[in-house]
Amino acid sequence: MKRIVFTSPGTAELLDCDKPRVSPGHAVVRLLVSSISSGTERANVSGEPTVSYVVPLEEAVKNIQFPRYAGYSSCGIIEEVGEGNTDLKPGDRVAMSWTTHAQYVSLPFRQIYKLPENISDSAGALIHIATFPLAAVRKCRTEIGESAIVMGLGVLGLTAVQLLRAAGAAPVIAVDPDEARRAQALKFGADYALDPFADNFTSTVKSLTNGGAKVAIEVTGNGKALDMVLDCMARFGRVALLGCTRHSDFTIDYYRKVHGPGITLVGAHTNARPNGESSPGWWTERDDALALIKLVDGGRIDLASMVEDTRSPEEAPEVYTRLCNEKSFPVTQFDWRKLK
Repeated sequence: MKRIVFTSPGTAELLDCDKPRVSPGHAVVRLLVSSISSGTERANVSGEPTVSYVVPLEEAVKNIQFPRYAGYSSCGIIEEVGEGNTDLKPGDRVAMSWTTHAQYVSLPFRQIYKLPENISDSAGALIHIATFPLAAVRKCRTEIGESAIVMGLGVLGLTAVQLLRAAGAAPVIAVDPDEARRAQALKFGADYALDPFADNFTSTVKSLTNGGAKVAIEVTGNGKALDMVLDCMARFGRVALLGCTRHSDFTIDYYRKVHGPGITLVGAHTNARPNGESSPGWWTERDDALALIKLVDGGRIDLASMVEDTRSPEEAPEVYTRLCNEKSFPVTQFDWRKLK
């Protein structure tokens, strides 16, 4: 089979590898569509340390190795099912968590979710990545009528805008320096879309929210962006750190911007969630995925329309070169049916 592999910093190749075999508790799935998570995959293909929150940064940098693999959100058709299954069967169309960009994957049953007929392949391939902003919205304990701001409008930010609107946040303010991204956010339900570098940015947010936002989803992972969003918060506001702030070369006036106004900073890495049982504000990955399938199936949110570019996996070298060099990368998917 074919698989996209990051073979060295800045280089992606489509290589031959062995097709996985079915095993107990697992199913082998043939991919239809896989989604690029631009922030994570840019870090991976560039050679940045990706587990530095687990080990000291110096150690993570020393242990950087290639090859690397990515592509954790996808949709496909089940080909084989191992022992221990009571629900899945060959031919089922499914969304999946923690896959790679490959023609075939083998996954535990708990990472596979059956899709209703009217959810498209493109939407199905975004279910897993959409669980990231959903967890952030939950962790902020967002309530109906609370003002909210989303900083950064890639796939995670645009999804966060939709989820905040579905959760009843009002107004929802979307923020990005890219005018096209701001236009997209308005299309997907933002009440306002602002340029963070406008002279009156902070005062505009405070005016629109009657004193400051109650909830913020910081998606960029950029220290300056976090500093800016803190300037926009109301007293006792909650800020979800959804973006991966991989570099610590920035400072924040914690006393005036966090301590004094009583701001809550919430770590919203997708792995910072319970493994076995959901509770208010803290849902498991599987329960969030199943919730998103309901939201898409019921027309509450639209994932498929966020996709801007669809490519054959054979175009991976070009796609990842663009990802490494373009500041604003489109929401992109690989269609594995296009392989020659």
